[in-house]
Amino acid sequence: MAEMKIAFEEMLARRKGATPLPTAIVHPCSEDALAGAADAAHAGLIDPVLVGPEEQIAEVAAKAKLDVSSYKMVATTDPLESAAVAANLAGGGKVGALMKGSLHTDQYMHAIVQRESRLRTNRLLSHCFLIAAPAYSRRIIISDAAVNIAPDVDQKRDIVQNAIILARALGIAEPKVAILAAVETMNSKMPATMDAAALAKMADRKQIVGAIVDGPLDLDIAVDEEAARVKGVESPVAGKADILIAPNIEAGNMMYKELAFMAGAQVAGLVMGARVPVILTSRADTPQARLFSCGLAVLLSEAVAKDPSLLHPVTSE
Repeated sequence: MAEMKIAFEEMLARRKGATPLPTAIVHPCSEDALAGAADAAHAGLIDPVLVGPEEQIAEVAAKAKLDVSSYKMVATTDPLESAAVAANLAGGGKVGALMKGSLHTDQYMHAIVQRESRLRTNRLLSHCFLIAAPAYSRRIIISDAAVNIAPDVDQKRDIVQNAIILARALGIAEPKVAILAAVETMNSKMPATMDAAALAKMADRKQIVGAIVDGPLDLDIAVDEEAARVKGVESPVAGKADILIAPNIEAGNMMYKELAFMAGAQVAGLVMGARVPVILTSRADTPQARLFSCGLAVLLSEAVAKDPSLLHPVTSE
């Protein structure tokens, strides 16, 4: 896609003058959480709705010298109430996205998956990182590096489909998906290779749709055509992967952090599988990563508004 080949800053600059996305900031009771929302609002990406204890938020804002007086406020008493109220705002269409503040991730995610929040689709929730590495010409989506610990094949199917939806929302008509393992051949002693082969066959049988899926592929084959040639692997995904599916959270998390902290990659992340974009920030995230994640949420929201069927791909099941 054209937009995947440009710097994240240019991607955000293209939105200047566009309507900001109403976004619930869930329990923003720390300086980094509140500043992240303020930065995204200043960039014109979001219209923050602060959901949390008013006095505590006011104290944080005063200490950080942040003017939040123009933001909408929904008063709550504790993190659990903040998460539940924000999820219900999103489920009721009062906001178009959610952004984690200073509460624990499990509290945040628990509210989102509750039936009464009306945010679930028929798929598992999973996390996607959009990565722009200086030494690599393509933007890559990595999943799942933050939510699902050791997914089984059925869960990986949803992880793959969620990543495809994000890639298609960003303009890739037919994403190429590499299901990663340590080797490119099936080996019964390496479960990741068996899962990868099963997922590739699921795509053949339309249980996963909207993309070209292949695996098992090791990382070098997925991202480098010459490596595939040397190893004698013929694959429509080899060297052209838009999406990398990790076998487990350790592999995905390490891959993302190596790129972000050692290779200077730009990163943006979202939880997929809900009816609205879910921004899941970390205390270690840079202000830039928080801003880019808000930008990614806006792009996803705009794509879904144009084509609501994007969130509900028709599979053979």
